[in-house]
Amino acid sequence: MEYPENDAQYKGLRVNKGIGNVPTVNPYFKPKARQKTYSAGEFVEAILKGNITMLSQAVTLVESTREEHQNLAQDIIEKCLPFSGKSVRVGITGVPGAGKSTSIDAFGMYILKQGHRLATLAIDPSSERTKGSILGDKTRMEALSREKNAFIRPSPAAGSLGGVARKTRETIILCEAAGFDTVFVETVGVGQSETAVHSMVDFFLLIQLAGTGDELQGIKRGIMEMADGVIINKADGDNIEKAKMAASHYRNALHLFPPTASGWIPKVLTYSGYYQIGIKEVWNMILEYIKFTKDNGYFEQKRREQAKYQMYESIEYSLRHQFYHHPLVEKELPLMEARVLNNEVSSYIAARRMMQLYLGHPEREKDHRDE
Repeated sequence: MEYPENDAQYKGLRVNKGIGNVPTVNPYFKPKARQKTYSAGEFVEAILKGNITMLSQAVTLVESTREEHQNLAQDIIEKCLPFSGKSVRVGITGVPGAGKSTSIDAFGMYILKQGHRLATLAIDPSSERTKGSILGDKTRMEALSREKNAFIRPSPAAGSLGGVARKTRETIILCEAAGFDTVFVETVGVGQSETAVHSMVDFFLLIQLAGTGDELQGIKRGIMEMADGVIINKADGDNIEKAKMAASHYRNALHLFPPTASGWIPKVLTYSGYYQIGIKEVWNMILEYIKFTKDNGYFEQKRREQAKYQMYESIEYSLRHQFYHHPLVEKELPLMEARVLNNEVSSYIAARRMMQLYLGHPEREKDHRDE
């Protein structure tokens, strides 16, 4: 195409030739090779050799909601099960800000120096609005995250502590098969997460703070009854006396509770996670508890009870999952919900109709008579 502006009579004007058709794809781009898919046997073989990359991928399969991933994950877990159960499982809980992650960092470094291998599983809270999680626990475990004998895996709560608890139990099995002899499970720190974590660990550690006005809360039942040990964090500087006073209050509170099933009398210690003061005493308390319960047979009894509890919880989770993913239920549930909101049918009748639909015998005529 000729441009009149390029004529000699037009001084100072010139139109350059344009560029031809440009390819929409970078000609220098080389697609990455498709990621290899591994069989359950290959996963298990790598995990037993302590391959952290394959362990992480297996945990991702466990946390996935895709059916094919779940099937593969269950196959891996079943094959790893004979190599699990040899670790010390410690649940760590406390109110937000109590210093759980900092304490785990300090405890973990001490344990690694004793020749152990540590896996830390952190249940991270999820937003009720966006359902997202920050998963920032690993960033607060600076020293531990650099160690080759430490494995840190945060998992989002995603509004379903039951589901997370089930997946955390399965992750424990994989970590134990990979050779980790100590497992820490950090709770969200609120609500039912403590109960869920308590059902999968050997020792349940409660971290508290002094001078927050919560000392007298120790006389209340609940989480204090689940704790095998209570530790008062930030017992340093000007806070030492306050920490000692808080420890005294908690000891008095623990005496009000009935004897534990294990026969163990929970201890209350003070320490400082930031300055790493009293770390050895806390770990010795955990080891003393493990030896005490193994000697009187409670350790194995508790493991068996936990396995039974996990079976029934898995049944409930599977039934709930199948119900809400049933094609007819998925189609009818929003309509039934609208009828309940419009006061056209009671919540009880609506629930029964949905169950009848799921079971395959609606019995609509009978329901009309019930109304």
